[in-house]
Amino acid sequence: MVLGAQLRRLRESAGVSRADAGYQIRSSESKMSRIELGRVGFKERDVADLLTMYGVDDPAEREAFLEMVKQSSQPGWWHRYSDVIPTWFTDYVGLEESAARIQTYELQFVPGLLQTQDYATAVFEHGGMQSGEEVEQRLQLRLRRQKNLARPDAPRLWAVIDESVLFRPIGGPAVLKAQLGSLLEASDIPNVSLQILPYVNSGYAAEGSFTILRFAESELPTIVYVEHLTGSIYLDQVKDVESYGRAIDRLAVDSMTPDESRDYIAKRRAEI
Repeated sequence: MVLGAQLRRLRESAGVSRADAGYQIRSSESKMSRIELGRVGFKERDVADLLTMYGVDDPAEREAFLEMVKQSSQPGWWHRYSDVIPTWFTDYVGLEESAARIQTYELQFVPGLLQTQDYATAVFEHGGMQSGEEVEQRLQLRLRRQKNLARPDAPRLWAVIDESVLFRPIGGPAVLKAQLGSLLEASDIPNVSLQILPYVNSGYAAEGSFTILRFAESELPTIVYVEHLTGSIYLDQVKDVESYGRAIDRLAVDSMTPDESRDYIAKRRAEI
């Protein structure tokens, strides 16, 4: 995505149309669009031809771009789980890995990045997993994703959780109680913010769960991820991103404050 965004910037600075750029690499305008959005792979020859067309002659600058091509073709760690996760989710894991800020609203479950092992196992086992091995691999992927919150350059996670999640006995009362205890621990992590959306305010700002991924690189667009039963959609158009941005802001206003949320989670845990 970074490479595609930089190629788009160079093309626009050179005054070259997307159609002409596509013709230069023996491709179409639509293919060029996908390249600039980072949604298809890159070939070194194509990037070299585009750099020439855009007037990039400095050897060091050209080498930096071609090195990015090599890096972009290297599979991420999550690809080892490609046999057990749907293709439409693979892209999300890569984006989540690169995000500087993750804003999520969850209506049904504890967010995946905050799920305990037992809670996640219960979600997978009741979600149509075909075998114990598949459940185990999905679990290991989830636990590996959670490590991102503890790395030195960890993203900022801001999660708004519907109050109903605290009452839904995923895995049974003992598993839910342990999960709520884990949420209390997570609320102490400096880069994690949790807010509980009360029943009385639920359903007004958003009709379903969604996640907003924001990146430190200015060239990268903010991505809204919305998952459904058989797939997902990725939104990056400004009007869509702004609509979801207003929704998450409204959800934050309608929710308990982080301190109030922590107290409520502790109270709910004591009731189980």
